[in-house]
Amino acid sequence: MRPGSIIYFFREAGKSLNRNRLLSFATVTTVAICILIFGFGVLFTLNASNFMNHLESDVQIRAFLDQELTTSQVSDVGRKIEVMDGVKSHEFVSRDEALQNLQKEFGRRQYDLRATLGKNPLPHVYVVKVKNPREVSRIANKITQLPGVHKVNYGKGTVERLFQVTRWMRIIGIIFIVLLLIGAVFLIATTIRLAIFARRREIYLMKLIGSTDWFVRWPFFIEGVLLSTIGALISIGVLALAYGSLIGKASNVFFIKLITDPTILSHLYLILLGAGAALGIIGTWISLNRFLKV
Repeated sequence: MRPGSIIYFFREAGKSLNRNRLLSFATVTTVAICILIFGFGVLFTLNASNFMNHLESDVQIRAFLDQELTTSQVSDVGRKIEVMDGVKSHEFVSRDEALQNLQKEFGRRQYDLRATLGKNPLPHVYVVKVKNPREVSRIANKITQLPGVHKVNYGKGTVERLFQVTRWMRIIGIIFIVLLLIGAVFLIATTIRLAIFARRREIYLMKLIGSTDWFVRWPFFIEGVLLSTIGALISIGVLALAYGSLIGKASNVFFIKLITDPTILSHLYLILLGAGAALGIIGTWISLNRFLKV
């Protein structure tokens, strides 16, 4: 493409923006609203996914040991758990420590739980965290087979239902974002089509004198990208101010810990800016093709 053609395309786009100020304003407003709604939807989905990740990461395996084990046997069970594939970390809780925790949770200060029970009936416990929460069932079964392990508890049944719920929540979140994106494309395409419809005679004359489709398209693409980028910048500004205000007032909403990492948020805003420009290109392409068939 020659430099002269590029200058011509930008000059024509500028003339069009100046002549069709009302339609340009409508396009910018439409893009801003679409990107704003899309941005809020993405932020909600990200925060919900972050909450579900926290839920899954809190899943633990509690391995209760036999009462008759010696100190060396207890340590041997710990070493076998430590080298087990998929285990992230393990913590040993002695029976005395478990009794103290029970005293703190359920007993009153004046009430001596140890004196009442006499001999401590609680077993030694290993609290195990896994690298992949979805492998908790497999690892729990392996720990159960270790000599000296009396039983294993990880919330069987409840954990499987939790994973099923979080999986469906993620699927619903992706579908929600895709529907928002499709709706934004068609809404922006409709708005841009109105602007192109007002210039249909100009397009018709350009085609009659032999202009190629791409020669006709370029000014409209530049115009669409400029308007969509401006609309996206406006929506990003509003979104950043609103979300920043929400973070400042509350660290979590409805028990969902909000994402506050500046890197994640800045990447999201850049993606929204790119999405705005892309929506302008797609909307212009969809709207313009109809008027190029001369």
